[in-house]
Parts: sequence; C-alpha cells; structure tokens
Amino acid sequence: MPSDTAVQPSFEELGTPLRDVTFVVVDLETTGGRVADSWITEIGAVKVRGGEVLGELQSLVNPGRPVPAFVARLTGITTAMVATAPPLELVLPSFLEFARDAVLVAHNAPFDVGFLRDACERLGYDWPGYRVVDTVPLARRVVTRDEAPNHKLSTLAALFRARVTPEHRALADARATVDVLHALLERLAPLGVTHLEDLATAADPVPADVRRKRTLADGLPEAPGVYLFRGPGDEVLYVGTSTNIRRRVRSYFTASEKRARITEMLRIAHAVTPVVCATALEAQVRELRLITEHAPRYNRRSKHPERATWVRLTDEPYPRLSVVRDVRHGAEHIGPFTSRRTALAAVEALHDAFALRQCTARLARVSKVAGSPCALAGMGRCSAPCTVTAAPDEAYDDVARAARVALTGDPRRVVEPLAARVGLLASQERFEEAGRVTERLRAFLRAAARAQRLQPVSRCAELVAARPTGAGGWELVVVKHGRLAGTAVTGPHEDPLPVVDALRATAEAVAPPVAPAPACHPEEADLVLDWLEQPGVRLVHVSDPWSWPVRSAAAHVDLARVRAEVGAEPSGQPGDGAGGEGGQVGRHADTMAAC
Repeated sequence: MPSDTAVQPSFEELGTPLRDVTFVVVDLETTGGRVADSWITEIGAVKVRGGEVLGELQSLVNPGRPVPAFVARLTGITTAMVATAPPLELVLPSFLEFARDAVLVAHNAPFDVGFLRDACERLGYDWPGYRVVDTVPLARRVVTRDEAPNHKLSTLAALFRARVTPEHRALADARATVDVLHALLERLAPLGVTHLEDLATAADPVPADVRRKRTLADGLPEAPGVYLFRGPGDEVLYVGTSTNIRRRVRSYFTASEKRARITEMLRIAHAVTPVVCATALEAQVRELRLITEHAPRYNRRSKHPERATWVRLTDEPYPRLSVVRDVRHGAEHIGPFTSRRTALAAVEALHDAFALRQCTARLARVSKVAGSPCALAGMGRCSAPCTVTAAPDEAYDDVARAARVALTGDPRRVVEPLAARVGLLASQERFEEAGRVTERLRAFLRAAARAQRLQPVSRCAELVAARPTGAGGWELVVVKHGRLAGTAVTGPHEDPLPVVDALRATAEAVAPPVAPAPACHPEEADLVLDWLEQPGVRLVHVSDPWSWPVRSAAAHVDLARVRAEVGAEPSGQPGDGAGGEGGQVGRHADTMAAC
C-alpha cells in the first residue's frame, strides 16, 4: 500500500551543505616565494561558518633570519618586528588546533598550503589532510574579464566590495578572502554548487545547464549496481554500471566527462534510476541485459545481439563455409563475430588453408551429370566434387575433415601455412599484403578461441561456483547454459551450503541452446566465464563436463609467438590445405583437459 509520508534523503546521501561547513581562511606572509629557501613571518586565519565569523588567529613568526628588504617594503614586516616574535614551533600548534576539522581556504592555496605542509614536515607534525578550497580557480569560473582585468585578491576584493582592503598583512588578507569566498559561493549556487562535495569540481569547465543537473545524483545509493539515465518521456537514454552508483553519476557532471554525446545526453536527462546489485558480476550482467532490452540511443555497444554472425561448415555431402546469423545442430561453428566483415576475413583465412569449395550450389554425393569445374579448381584450390559421377570425392572428405579439426580443436593446419606466408611476404617487403593475411588469421583465431571457450559452458545445464568476498563470506553464482541464473552473497559467519541449495532451487529456468551459442547474449557468457576463471573461484556443482581442447585456438592467439615458432621450426608446406596427408590431417585433437 503506498505511503503518504515523504522520505527525506540523509545528509550522507546529499553531502554537506555549505552553510554547515566550517571554513578556516588562512593567509601567510613569508620571506620569499619558494618553500625551499623561504620562511613564514606571519600567520593570519579567520574561522567562519554559515556567514558568521567564529574566531580569528594572528601572529608574527620569528623566521630566525633577516627579512629581505624588498619583502619588508611589500609587507611592512621588518626584521625588528619579528625579532621578538615567537618561533614557528610555538605558533604552528596553535594554528593546527584552530583549524582542526575545518576546510582550509586560501587565495592561491598551493602557496599557503605548501608552506604549512613543509612546516609540519620540518617540525615533526603529521599533516592533517585538510580539504582545501582555492578561491583563484573559483573566481576564474564565475568572474569574467569584463568584470575584472585579473583575479588578484585586491581586484576581487574591490569588485565584491570587501569590508577589508588587502594590504599584504596576513590577517587583513584573510579577512578580505572571507568576503571574496562568500561572494563566489553566492555566484556558484545557481550553478548547482550547494554542498561541500560540489566545491571539488566547481572550477571544472562544465556547461552551466549540465552542472545544474548534478542534483540528479542526490539520493542515489552508494552501492554497486546499474544506473539508467531517463529522458522526458521516461525513455532510457543511457545505461551504465559502477561499484558506487552515486559517485559515478556525480562524475558525469565534472570536467572528467569529455564525451560530447554524453554531454548531449545529460542535457536531455530528467532522472536517474538506480538498480542495486549484490555483486559486481550481477551489475555487469544487468547492464548488458538492460542495454539489449532498451537499446538506449547513447549506448554504443551490445544493443543488437541478433546481429552477431557465425561462420559455419555446412551440413552437406560436400560442406562449405557460410556466414550465418544462427547456430544449428550438426554443424561446426566459430564465432560469434561482431561484424560481417570480420567473419568474411576468417572465411578467407580458412580458404587460404583448405581447398574448400566456394560455390553455393547444393551438391549430391555423386552427381548424375558432371558439372563444369570453376577457376578455383583450375588453380588447385578445389578438388571440384561437382565433376565426379562415378564415386564420391574422397579427397574432398579429407579436406572437410581437416577443416572440422581446425574449427573445433587444433587450428595448426590454418596457423602454420598462413604464418609462413606472412613471413615470406615480409621478407619480400610486401608489408601491406602481410598485414592483410595477418588480419585474416587473427580474425579466425579469435573466433575459434571464443567458440571453443563458449562450447562447454553453453552445454552445461547447471554450474554453481563460489568465490571468497574478502570479508569472510562467499559470492555465489548459478550459471545455466552460460546465462547467469542466480547470485547471492553470504556473511562472514554464515554457512554457504544452505544458501547454495536455496539459490539452486530459485534459480532462473533456462532452455538449452544450440552450442556453442549460449542461452544469453554472448557478452554475458564472456562476463560469466571471466568471473569463473578468476583466482580463488571454486566449483561447487557441475552437471556436465566443463573442458577445453588441449590444443585449442587460444594457444595461438599471440601471433608474435606463433610467428617465431613457425620461423624456427617450419612444418608443412605453405598453402598445402588439400589434405593430402589424410592420416595426419584427419586426426582430431580430442584430448580434453578439465579447467
């Protein structure tokens, strides 16, 4: 039943309002401009909160050496004035106590803070790690050149009609900086800078209309999960994931976000919907599913899984290679590919290695009427099974058998001839051709490795795994045919086995797919596999064997190593893909190793 009681977000969710922040505005006078060879001669500080002055601190400091004449003329502080002043080791503790738990403010803060940090280091005090606000970049953000020729303290004090005129004395300059700070905060408030956390990025060159929308992050949870930016009609504009939703969403409104299309999205966005997840894996999977479901206009990846392509060795009397959208029983596949162009490159690599037919006609095992051989047959790149009328073309059977081994197991019959060809082309300085052959080989190996990786997990009806959380508990997942079907996290002193039983009982029901295609977006299966392969993951239950070929395509993805091996120990003749060595080529690499 809906409640009429309004819920106000906590201060932790909103941040600290500026009116509740205690600022200590500090100014130093020194004997010079460099920390390495200069010393503090005066400290002035004003403590304020909510526009009210809470206290002031001022003291001359004996630097232990004469004050240079040009500094004395600038500040009015002479050697005689500081001769009887307390040394820094007596003044610094008073300042640190005065500024405890406050936010330091200074005009050109690196100068003042640099001297204070150096003083703490020399005198053996730990630097308190103050939050620091510099009024110079804030002034650059909101004070234009038409208003003031520069952003010096004296110029800004005159512009904002400060009650105290800066005079190069610490306390007077600190008082003037207080008035400048308050004036700057008044100008920043309409830009959405209303909390202490906003000041950290207030000087970023973020468009004003975008910065004002920082309030979209208010109330978001500081937890792992997914966030959805929504437009005026509640449509999903963008989906992202983070280990801290609120912090990530806030970062979109700072200078760290440099993508023009995201800035455009932020101008349209009206709300952000969080989806808190128990684990980072769940967040990644939910992000992928939401992108697939909504196809947000500002997400570029993973929106159309139906466009993924595979390369199939067709189920025919004389098989051929085909680029397809779906996976069928009874045929060998590699993929999925992200583009048809990459799939065609892999097909070209296989055609370079094997004399597979490239015509699309469906041929009978034995034709009644002989066909006409094509140009490929004349070049020796096809045994022309379309021409046989007396008996089946067994030579083509050897070729098809070798191609199946390369697709599903050991790819060396593709790797070796193409790697040798790349070496030959490179030695002839035909680098562009060598690059094209390399790209074809890389496309084939990546697709074959991906299919061999997906195959076992796609066939597995149920897999339960656990990983330590680092806090004494366990992160549990249930995977069915490559799809994340359930996840949970146990506490440090909780028995995980009852949770495993409950998780299996309530896990999503998943229909078996046609392997190697998983029962989900291929990228989801990749995310699950990445998680399963992390150190420390333990298999709790596996319904079906989960294994890879010992000699798989994954062993050849590093083309630099492959090329070195082929160059050192050449085996076979480049381009010899007709399967003449039937016994060697036809031997399937069926030895399996448990992962």
